[in-house]
Amino acid sequence: MRVSQMSKFAQTSVLQSEDSNTAVVAPILTGRLLEGRTVVISGAARARGIGKATARLCVAHGAHVALLDQDAAEVGQAASDIAGAEGAALGVACDVTRMDACVRAIAQVLEWAGSRGRIDALVNNAAVTQKRGIADIGAADYDMVTDVVLRGTLQLTQAALPTMRAQGRGSIVMVASLSAQQGGGIFGGAHYCAAKAGVLGFTRALAREFGPEGIRANAVAPGLVLTDFSRSGRTDEEKHESGRSWPLARAGHPDEIASACLFLMSDLSSYMTGATLDVNGGAYMR
Repeated sequence: MRVSQMSKFAQTSVLQSEDSNTAVVAPILTGRLLEGRTVVISGAARARGIGKATARLCVAHGAHVALLDQDAAEVGQAASDIAGAEGAALGVACDVTRMDACVRAIAQVLEWAGSRGRIDALVNNAAVTQKRGIADIGAADYDMVTDVVLRGTLQLTQAALPTMRAQGRGSIVMVASLSAQQGGGIFGGAHYCAAKAGVLGFTRALAREFGPEGIRANAVAPGLVLTDFSRSGRTDEEKHESGRSWPLARAGHPDEIASACLFLMSDLSSYMTGATLDVNGGAYMR
């Protein structure tokens, strides 16, 4: 990688290989990973959620972040919670199942002074789950889950792509699920598993089509995480107990999923696209 292609927030060090005379240029991390960048995150209003945790981490790493969610008051409060003195967060009401709402939300982000008219990264996190056996999944159930998880991911991506294409770069991160990889066992029924598996296929298609334009697409597949997403009523300790048989012997924390998202948005993953990061405490290994 030429130095000119590297983030200005990394320095370079010439390392000598132990088994050859080849000099290797390696980045040394200095400073914040997303300094001066604009990030859009859907499904970001919930207090104990992956979206808000990711938004908070992005702000800590120098980004201006637009949080998207359905309820205007709730997402506005979430943005206020993490904005800091610099006003580095904006709450935007958006129903990702409606294309017109996605287009309006992206336009609002671009009009926000904090965005500088850019969208450097998009995290497709909005989702809804439902416990149903296969025989019990009705048309309304199927539509409710797939419209948010799969259609919403497609539509918000479509709304953000023109800006990223004009910039000649961007990073799109999908929050998938362990359920997509093993057919359930964490949250939701078969329609949720299928929708999240569709997100993984869409990620690869997006990476293949837009990689030549400098736009990367990757996914994170969380396992059992201490959020309120499942609304199962189980306590955190009960969730940890569910993970005792896994290698790390516990459930995950939203901040741990946020860290994986941060990595995929940053220049540390500049040669990654079409990949899925398993962040599940070893519950599923490929």
